[in-house]
Amino acid sequence: MQLGNLERSVMEALWEHPGGMFAHDLAPLLPSGPAVTTVLTVLTRLSNKGMVSRERVGRAHLYRATAGKDAFVAEAMRAALDEAGDVAAAVQRFVGTVSPEVASALRAALGERDGSAR
Repeated sequence: MQLGNLERSVMEALWEHPGGMFAHDLAPLLPSGPAVTTVLTVLTRLSNKGMVSRERVGRAHLYRATAGKDAFVAEAMRAALDEAGDVAAAVQRFVGTVSPEVASALRAALGERDGSAR
């Protein structure tokens, strides 16, 4: 799922504050200091995308990310592969660019997956 710059900044802040945030506390943390009404619009869009939940607290809403950053990154990677014309070539090219640590993490994840399928 693609996010705009402000949406991404909002999500980064929410991932750093897993207990949730109010729009008026979130606005000053964002680049260019958008108005609270702008932040509320972004939060509504993110809620419609299923990325943010809101809970009424008094007269305001407390916003939380519905999933962690790792889940978002995994979904973005899956979506990118879905768009690749030649998935095998895309994966091969990706693997050729990763650090040894990432390669090790990929091997471990694939090993776990293969082990759980038996």
